[in-house]
Amino acid sequence: MSWKSIADLISVEGTADVVLVGAPMEAGSVTPGRCDLAPETIRGTLRRFSTYDVETGEELSLAIHDAGDARVAGLMPADGFEPIRNAVSRCTADHALALLLGGNNAVTRPGAHGLGRPLDRVGLVTLDAHFDLRETDQGPRNGNPVRCLLEDGLPGANICQIGLAPYANTGKMHRDALAAGITVFTIADCKARGIVAVLEEALARLGHVDAIMVDFDIDVVDRAQCPGAPGARPGGMPVDMFFAAARRLAAEPSVKLVDLTEFDPSLDLGDITALTAGRWVCEILAGFSSRR
Repeated sequence: MSWKSIADLISVEGTADVVLVGAPMEAGSVTPGRCDLAPETIRGTLRRFSTYDVETGEELSLAIHDAGDARVAGLMPADGFEPIRNAVSRCTADHALALLLGGNNAVTRPGAHGLGRPLDRVGLVTLDAHFDLRETDQGPRNGNPVRCLLEDGLPGANICQIGLAPYANTGKMHRDALAAGITVFTIADCKARGIVAVLEEALARLGHVDAIMVDFDIDVVDRAQCPGAPGARPGGMPVDMFFAAARRLAAEPSVKLVDLTEFDPSLDLGDITALTAGRWVCEILAGFSSRR
Protein backbone atom coordinates (compact mmCIF):
# COMPACT_ATOMS: atom_id res chain seq x y z
CA MET A 1 0.00 0.00 0.00
CA SER A 2 1.41 3.38 -1.00
CA TRP A 3 2.30 6.04 1.57
CA LYS A 4 -0.15 8.95 1.60
CA SER A 5 1.25 12.09 3.15
CA ILE A 6 -0.28 15.31 4.44
CA ALA A 7 1.28 17.01 1.43
CA ASP A 8 -0.90 14.84 -0.82
CA LEU A 9 -3.99 16.53 0.65
CA ILE A 10 -2.82 19.95 -0.51
CA SER A 11 -3.78 21.50 -3.83
CA VAL A 12 -3.51 24.96 -5.34
CA GLU A 13 -6.85 24.55 -7.12
CA GLY A 14 -10.39 23.48 -6.28
CA THR A 15 -12.56 23.75 -3.22
CA ALA A 16 -11.12 22.95 0.19
CA ASP A 17 -11.99 22.68 3.86
CA VAL A 18 -8.82 24.38 5.12
CA VAL A 19 -6.40 26.88 3.59
CA LEU A 20 -2.68 27.49 4.09
CA VAL A 21 -1.10 30.88 3.43
CA GLY A 22 2.50 31.83 4.02
CA ALA A 23 3.82 35.10 5.42
CA PRO A 24 7.63 34.93 5.10
CA MET A 25 8.35 38.06 7.12
CA GLU A 26 11.66 38.43 8.92
CA ALA A 27 12.45 42.16 8.90
CA GLY A 28 11.92 43.93 12.19
CA SER A 29 12.82 40.95 14.35
CA VAL A 30 14.32 41.62 17.77
CA THR A 31 16.83 38.86 16.97
CA PRO A 32 17.58 38.90 13.23
CA GLY A 33 17.45 35.50 11.54
CA ARG A 34 15.71 33.61 8.76
CA CYS A 35 12.11 33.09 9.85
CA ASP A 36 11.25 33.93 6.24
CA LEU A 37 12.40 30.40 5.33
CA ALA A 38 9.77 28.76 7.54
CA PRO A 39 6.71 28.57 5.23
CA GLU A 40 8.50 26.61 2.53
CA THR A 41 10.33 24.47 5.09
CA ILE A 42 7.04 23.51 6.71
CA ARG A 43 5.42 22.72 3.37
CA GLY A 44 8.32 20.44 2.48
CA THR A 45 8.24 18.73 5.87
CA LEU A 46 4.59 17.75 5.41
CA ARG A 47 5.73 15.07 2.95
CA ARG A 48 7.17 13.22 5.96
CA PHE A 49 3.84 12.88 7.78
CA SER A 50 1.23 10.28 6.89
CA THR A 51 -2.49 10.96 7.05
CA TYR A 52 -3.13 8.19 9.60
CA ASP A 53 -3.19 8.65 13.39
CA VAL A 54 -2.35 5.32 15.01
CA GLU A 55 -3.55 6.53 18.42
CA THR A 56 -7.11 7.31 17.34
CA GLY A 57 -7.41 5.09 14.28
CA GLU A 58 -8.51 8.14 12.27
CA GLU A 59 -7.46 8.92 8.71
CA LEU A 60 -7.25 12.58 7.75
CA SER A 61 -9.17 13.16 4.53
CA LEU A 62 -9.47 16.94 4.39
CA ALA A 63 -9.00 18.97 1.24
CA ILE A 64 -6.40 21.68 1.84
CA HIS A 65 -5.85 24.67 -0.41
CA ASP A 66 -2.42 26.30 -0.60
CA ALA A 67 -2.93 29.99 -1.28
CA GLY A 68 0.79 30.66 -1.65
CA ASP A 69 2.66 33.40 0.17
CA ALA A 70 1.83 37.01 0.86
CA ARG A 71 4.45 39.20 -0.78
CA VAL A 72 6.21 40.43 2.32
CA ALA A 73 9.76 39.12 1.97
CA GLY A 74 12.15 41.90 2.95
CA LEU A 75 9.38 44.25 4.09
CA MET A 76 9.20 45.84 7.50
CA PRO A 77 6.05 44.93 9.46
CA ALA A 78 4.35 48.27 8.78
CA ASP A 79 4.79 47.78 5.03
CA GLY A 80 3.80 44.12 5.17
CA PHE A 81 0.60 44.78 7.11
CA GLU A 82 -1.68 45.24 4.12
CA PRO A 83 -0.48 42.24 2.05
CA ILE A 84 -0.90 39.89 5.03
CA ARG A 85 -4.25 41.35 6.09
CA ASN A 86 -5.60 41.07 2.56
CA ALA A 87 -4.33 37.51 2.09
CA VAL A 88 -5.88 36.41 5.37
CA SER A 89 -9.12 38.20 4.54
CA ARG A 90 -9.45 36.30 1.27
CA CYS A 91 -8.63 33.00 2.95
CA THR A 92 -10.97 33.34 5.92
CA ALA A 93 -13.84 34.52 3.72
CA ASP A 94 -13.82 31.24 1.79
CA HIS A 95 -12.70 28.67 4.40
CA ALA A 96 -13.75 27.65 7.89
CA LEU A 97 -10.11 27.63 9.05
CA ALA A 98 -6.97 29.31 7.77
CA LEU A 99 -3.39 28.45 8.74
CA LEU A 100 -1.02 31.42 8.52
CA LEU A 101 2.58 30.22 8.32
CA GLY A 102 5.03 32.88 9.50
CA GLY A 103 7.48 34.44 9.47
CA ASN A 104 8.12 36.31 12.64
CA ASN A 105 5.48 37.23 15.20
CA ALA A 106 4.74 40.55 13.50
CA VAL A 107 2.38 38.62 11.20
CA THR A 108 -0.11 38.18 14.06
CA ARG A 109 -1.38 41.76 14.02
CA PRO A 110 -2.40 41.88 10.33
CA GLY A 111 -3.75 38.36 10.70
CA ALA A 112 -6.19 39.49 13.38
CA HIS A 113 -7.31 42.40 11.21
CA GLY A 114 -7.78 39.99 8.31
CA LEU A 115 -10.65 38.28 10.12
CA GLY A 116 -12.80 41.09 8.75
CA ARG A 117 -14.62 41.86 11.98
CA PRO A 118 -14.56 44.81 14.36
CA LEU A 119 -11.77 44.19 16.85
CA ASP A 120 -14.20 44.23 19.75
CA ARG A 121 -15.70 41.05 18.25
CA VAL A 122 -12.31 39.33 17.79
CA GLY A 123 -10.61 37.11 20.38
CA LEU A 124 -6.89 36.40 20.54
CA VAL A 125 -5.27 33.42 22.22
CA THR A 126 -1.48 33.34 22.30
CA LEU A 127 0.72 30.39 23.16
CA ASP A 128 3.97 32.22 23.71
CA ALA A 129 6.84 32.48 26.15
CA HIS A 130 6.53 36.28 25.85
CA PHE A 131 3.86 38.93 26.37
CA ASP A 132 4.76 40.66 23.06
CA LEU A 133 4.12 43.97 24.78
CA ARG A 134 7.28 45.82 23.85
CA GLU A 135 6.74 49.52 23.21
CA THR A 136 5.63 50.72 19.76
CA ASP A 137 7.68 53.92 19.54
CA GLN A 138 9.68 52.40 16.65
CA GLY A 139 6.63 50.94 14.94
CA PRO A 140 5.39 47.36 14.67
CA ARG A 141 7.94 44.64 15.37
CA ASN A 142 7.85 40.95 16.20
CA GLY A 143 8.11 41.82 19.89
CA ASN A 144 5.00 43.99 20.10
CA PRO A 145 2.02 42.60 18.13
CA VAL A 146 -0.15 42.35 21.24
CA ARG A 147 0.56 45.96 22.24
CA CYS A 148 -0.09 47.04 18.65
CA LEU A 149 -3.45 45.28 18.69
CA LEU A 150 -4.37 46.88 22.01
CA GLU A 151 -3.54 50.26 20.50
CA ASP A 152 -5.60 49.35 17.42
CA GLY A 153 -8.63 48.78 19.66
CA LEU A 154 -8.59 45.09 20.54
CA PRO A 155 -9.94 44.96 24.12
CA GLY A 156 -7.66 43.36 26.66
CA ALA A 157 -10.63 41.30 27.84
CA ASN A 158 -10.55 39.63 24.41
CA ILE A 159 -6.99 38.35 24.90
CA CYS A 160 -5.75 35.23 26.71
CA GLN A 161 -2.00 34.62 26.89
CA ILE A 162 -0.79 31.13 27.70
CA GLY A 163 2.67 29.73 28.47
CA LEU A 164 4.46 32.87 29.69
CA ALA A 165 8.00 31.98 30.75
CA PRO A 166 9.92 33.21 33.81
CA TYR A 167 12.90 35.49 33.16
CA ALA A 168 11.73 36.12 29.59
CA ASN A 169 9.61 39.23 30.21
CA THR A 170 9.63 42.44 32.24
CA GLY A 171 7.57 43.39 35.27
CA LYS A 172 6.13 46.33 33.32
CA MET A 173 4.88 44.02 30.57
CA HIS A 174 3.17 41.83 33.16
CA ARG A 175 1.59 44.82 34.89
CA ASP A 176 0.48 46.27 31.57
CA ALA A 177 -1.12 42.98 30.57
CA LEU A 178 -3.08 42.74 33.80
CA ALA A 179 -4.05 46.43 33.70
CA ALA A 180 -5.42 45.94 30.17
CA GLY A 181 -7.59 43.06 31.36
CA ILE A 182 -5.62 40.34 29.58
CA THR A 183 -5.98 36.84 31.02
CA VAL A 184 -2.52 35.44 31.80
CA PHE A 185 -1.50 31.80 32.28
CA THR A 186 2.17 31.08 32.95
CA ILE A 187 3.94 27.92 31.87
CA ALA A 188 3.75 26.79 35.51
CA ASP A 189 -0.06 27.18 35.35
CA CYS A 190 -0.15 24.99 32.24
CA LYS A 191 1.95 22.27 33.87
CA ALA A 192 0.07 22.34 37.18
CA ARG A 193 -3.46 22.45 35.80
CA GLY A 194 -3.00 20.69 32.46
CA ILE A 195 -3.26 22.43 29.13
CA VAL A 196 -6.84 21.35 28.39
CA ALA A 197 -8.14 22.87 31.63
CA VAL A 198 -6.31 26.11 30.88
CA LEU A 199 -7.70 26.20 27.34
CA GLU A 200 -11.24 25.53 28.50
CA GLU A 201 -11.04 28.52 30.85
CA ALA A 202 -9.55 30.69 28.12
CA LEU A 203 -12.27 29.76 25.64
CA ALA A 204 -14.98 30.38 28.24
CA ARG A 205 -13.55 33.86 28.83
CA LEU A 206 -13.80 34.52 25.07
CA GLY A 207 -17.38 33.32 24.74
CA HIS A 208 -18.53 36.85 23.86
CA VAL A 209 -16.52 37.16 20.62
CA ASP A 210 -17.49 36.18 17.08
CA ALA A 211 -14.14 34.82 15.89
CA ILE A 212 -10.89 33.75 17.52
CA MET A 213 -7.34 33.88 16.23
CA VAL A 214 -4.72 31.69 17.89
CA ASP A 215 -1.08 32.71 17.72
CA PHE A 216 1.16 29.68 18.16
CA ASP A 217 4.58 31.23 18.72
CA ILE A 218 6.74 28.12 18.58
CA ASP A 219 9.15 29.57 21.12
CA VAL A 220 6.64 28.59 23.83
CA VAL A 221 8.05 25.06 23.42
CA ASP A 222 10.96 23.95 25.60
CA ARG A 223 14.20 24.88 23.86
CA ALA A 224 15.59 21.34 24.01
CA GLN A 225 12.64 20.28 21.85
CA CYS A 226 12.70 23.40 19.69
CA PRO A 227 16.24 24.53 18.80
CA GLY A 228 15.04 26.40 15.72
CA ALA A 229 13.21 29.03 17.75
CA PRO A 230 15.53 31.85 18.84
CA GLY A 231 13.25 32.91 21.68
CA ALA A 232 12.62 29.44 23.16
CA ARG A 233 13.78 28.89 26.75
CA PRO A 234 14.66 25.86 28.87
CA GLY A 235 11.68 24.83 30.96
CA GLY A 236 9.17 25.77 28.30
CA MET A 237 6.08 23.89 27.18
CA PRO A 238 6.59 20.16 26.54
CA VAL A 239 6.01 19.47 22.88
CA ASP A 240 3.21 16.97 23.52
CA MET A 241 1.35 19.72 25.44
CA PHE A 242 1.84 22.02 22.44
CA PHE A 243 0.31 19.40 20.15
CA ALA A 244 -2.62 18.81 22.51
CA ALA A 245 -3.28 22.55 22.55
CA ALA A 246 -3.27 22.67 18.76
CA ARG A 247 -5.78 19.84 18.48
CA ARG A 248 -8.12 21.27 21.13
CA LEU A 249 -8.11 24.81 19.79
CA ALA A 250 -8.60 23.77 16.16
CA ALA A 251 -11.66 21.79 17.26
CA GLU A 252 -13.33 25.01 18.46
CA PRO A 253 -15.75 26.32 15.80
CA SER A 254 -15.10 29.95 16.72
CA VAL A 255 -11.40 29.56 15.88
CA LYS A 256 -11.12 30.89 12.33
CA LEU A 257 -7.39 31.54 12.05
CA VAL A 258 -4.24 30.04 13.54
CA ASP A 259 -0.69 31.12 12.93
CA LEU A 260 2.70 29.53 13.55
CA THR A 261 5.50 32.02 14.11
CA GLU A 262 9.14 32.44 15.12
CA PHE A 263 10.52 29.27 13.50
CA ASP A 264 13.97 29.96 12.08
CA PRO A 265 15.08 26.98 9.95
CA SER A 266 18.65 28.30 9.83
CA LEU A 267 18.99 27.52 13.56
CA ASP A 268 17.38 24.08 13.46
CA LEU A 269 19.21 20.88 14.39
CA GLY A 270 18.33 17.53 12.86
CA ASP A 271 15.00 18.94 11.61
CA ILE A 272 13.68 18.88 15.19
CA THR A 273 11.80 22.16 14.91
CA ALA A 274 10.71 21.52 11.32
CA LEU A 275 9.17 18.22 12.40
CA THR A 276 7.54 19.93 15.38
CA ALA A 277 5.99 22.47 13.00
CA GLY A 278 4.88 19.72 10.65
CA ARG A 279 3.26 17.76 13.47
CA TRP A 280 1.55 20.98 14.57
CA VAL A 281 -0.11 21.16 11.14
CA CYS A 282 -1.27 17.54 11.56
CA GLU A 283 -2.76 18.29 14.98
CA ILE A 284 -4.54 21.39 13.68
CA LEU A 285 -6.07 19.31 10.88
CA ALA A 286 -7.08 16.56 13.31
CA GLY A 287 -8.74 19.09 15.60
CA PHE A 288 -10.58 20.71 12.74
CA SER A 289 -11.76 17.31 11.48
CA SER A 290 -13.40 16.66 14.84
CA ARG A 291 -15.74 19.63 14.29
CA ARG A 292 -17.72 17.37 12.00
